[in-house]
Amino acid sequence: MAGLMLQGTGSDVGKSVLVAGLCRAFANRGLSVLPFKPQNMSNNAAVTPEGGEIGRAQALQALAARATPHTDMNPVLLKPQADRTSQLIVHGQVRGTLGAANFREARRPLLPEVMASYRRLAARCDLVVVEGAGSPAEINLRQGDIANMGFAREGGVPVVLVGDIDRGGVIAAIAGTRAVLEPEDATMIRGFLINKFRGDPALFADGYAGIERLSGWRGYGVVPWLPATVRLPSEDAVVLERGLGATPGRTLVACPILPRIANFDDLDPLRLEPEVDVAMIPPGTPIPADAALVILPGSKATLADMAFLREQGWDIDILAHRRQGGMVMGLCGGFQMLGRTIADPHGIEGPAGTVAGLGLLDVETELLPEKTVRPVRGRALEQDMQGYEIHLGTTRGPDADRPFARLDGGEADGALSADGRVIGTYCHGLFGSTGLRRALLEKIGARSAGRNHAAAVDAALDEIAMALERHLDVDGLLALAREGV
Repeated sequence: MAGLMLQGTGSDVGKSVLVAGLCRAFANRGLSVLPFKPQNMSNNAAVTPEGGEIGRAQALQALAARATPHTDMNPVLLKPQADRTSQLIVHGQVRGTLGAANFREARRPLLPEVMASYRRLAARCDLVVVEGAGSPAEINLRQGDIANMGFAREGGVPVVLVGDIDRGGVIAAIAGTRAVLEPEDATMIRGFLINKFRGDPALFADGYAGIERLSGWRGYGVVPWLPATVRLPSEDAVVLERGLGATPGRTLVACPILPRIANFDDLDPLRLEPEVDVAMIPPGTPIPADAALVILPGSKATLADMAFLREQGWDIDILAHRRQGGMVMGLCGGFQMLGRTIADPHGIEGPAGTVAGLGLLDVETELLPEKTVRPVRGRALEQDMQGYEIHLGTTRGPDADRPFARLDGGEADGALSADGRVIGTYCHGLFGSTGLRRALLEKIGARSAGRNHAAAVDAALDEIAMALERHLDVDGLLALAREGV
């Protein structure tokens, strides 16, 4: 059973991309490799063929490994739906909610299920590449841990610690992690690597040697800043690129950043278009008046995000945009916000009640306990499309009688306004369908370059893998995985 785990000195040090890159590098060497993350916290989820949810990063890593995504690759997924509450997904299915008060106690019993998933994956392949969560230096979270050292020790998986030099203080971050870990945990770490280096690595030679001396761990290399990462889907909302206007001669698509924004990588294929600027609008900033299209994204807490949208005055901006002939599109939770009302009679998202939507579509939504999670195919805007659904509730009304899409099997999806300028859909990932993206852009006066988004992502993974082969001791990492602890 060969396994290798990357943990980080903190969040957003690049673990997800490095795991994806290593999966592709090992796959390019002819190895059967699979990704694994014991516990993830993200509202960016992917749907597996069997109808389960996993973190979007693990779906990307599966693509990198040239494997089919499976719920075993991310057995525990936490989806934040309030400041102190997260939906708990285990083996792809909803198992309830966790609050900050019972988080530590509730996760401890999940370790056997995590290990069962890991062992099933390991039995199917030559190598499992594991991604930790956050940092093992968060010793206040060590008791009951299943995401970092708790998993590594239970599975006997050697760890390589990732430090992000771009944020500064990487020497202290790695040496400090060594200092705060319990001896039994520290022995699981067999080395480190430096990520996101800009400039000449020779300038860091003394620092690299200093980390080896201070930590007692060997270095596996220095990874440069990888431009190809911008072509990969982002997992975390903290890395959302924010923009406020269009470049002259380009068409502006604006998307407000809601507190519980979900599956915002839906917009990634639009970023490939040379005639389009995608602006993620931060709180406190009006939606630009020159936007040709406003997209309301998915949400993990539709009612709360609807209230936030109004607090920001974005409802006024959107209604003005619509009066001026602009186009509006709602994806999943954003679709629900476009209707007349959103009802939560069972108190799924909080206190039971009903809130008013924007009223741009003559539909009403009722949130229901049963969750729809499935991949979908069909036709929309007279083009083939594919994507996936992850949502609670049903949406009905006169505008739903003009569906946006007709799914395979004849089922209707979404709704259209009478003039076709307001679109609602439950389908995520649809902009990856080249023909549909072209048809949508034509509606706002922009031409599509017709680029294949999936091919662009795949090429980026190959580029990253080649960079890791050049700058890391990949042979040494493979030997460490096979050696174990």
